[in-house]
Amino acid sequence: MSFRSLPKVELHLHHEGAAPPEFIRRLAAEKSVNLTGVFAEDGSYAYRDFVHFLSVYEAATQVLQSPEDYARLTRAILEQSAENGVIYAETFLSPDFCGGGDVGAWREYLQAIREAAEEGERDTGVTLRGIVTCIRHFGPDRAKPVARCAAETAGDWIVGFGMGGDENIGKQSDFAYSFDMAREAGLRLTTHAGEWRGPQEVREAIDDLHVERIGHGVRAIEDLALVDDLAERGIVLEVCPGSNVRLGVYPRLSAHPIEKLRARGVKVTVSTDDPPFFHTTMTLEYDNLARVFGWDEDDFLDLSRIAANAAFCDDATRARILKKLEPA
Repeated sequence: MSFRSLPKVELHLHHEGAAPPEFIRRLAAEKSVNLTGVFAEDGSYAYRDFVHFLSVYEAATQVLQSPEDYARLTRAILEQSAENGVIYAETFLSPDFCGGGDVGAWREYLQAIREAAEEGERDTGVTLRGIVTCIRHFGPDRAKPVARCAAETAGDWIVGFGMGGDENIGKQSDFAYSFDMAREAGLRLTTHAGEWRGPQEVREAIDDLHVERIGHGVRAIEDLALVDDLAERGIVLEVCPGSNVRLGVYPRLSAHPIEKLRARGVKVTVSTDDPPFFHTTMTLEYDNLARVFGWDEDDFLDLSRIAANAAFCDDATRARILKKLEPA
């Protein structure tokens, strides 16, 4: 069976990384932007490994040059989410791409994105919220104006702050200033950790940045004391199984630790990360997990309830989402 119609909650979605290849090609044609090397012969995104993926990702964003471009992208993302039963999603947005870290320009991009999200919610029923992210391989100095953008626009729509990018560059603690700024503005915190580096990276994310969620976090499984600590403290992992397999973190889904983490009491959730890059959807993630681990509808609804309770939205929005997850 397919789980397409089952209501789903997604916490780990990169906004530009969710852009359909045909959407990016169309914008490139409109703007006469040369994207040689970005696409494979079949029209999908082309990359060799994680570092090359990051460069292709950044090359594709060249065509996103205005608030209206981001509004169009937001509508496309919500349509994709609705097709796969997603009822609530949190999307990672970087002012590095939306205005170059300038607060004034970021406000213009954010207004366009938010208006498109609100219009899209009326049309599709999908609720979207934003998490501002700095980019690790751009360095801690570039993160500070990004955190300022986040702090200046924190509220009922920008609900969190996080960090993506190349985990092999620098340390989590390098970004403590930016995370402190975001926390003081009332934003809730997440960061990518434990995807490429081992369990110590997850410990440092918790100890140095004081996050309540971890993006990926799967390599925590290599330290069972850490796994038990995650379970005891209720720290939620934003797990992206298809992404992890596609990028070679694990050779196949059957080798992925999501089942072991869940069985040991860790709060895991399921997301797509950068769905067209990894040839996945939320439906496909669910279908594959059911096939490999034998999970059923009750398991997936439990995952979505965990995700809804871990979402950074306000309590009224959370209650509305949880109601949609109740059995008919």
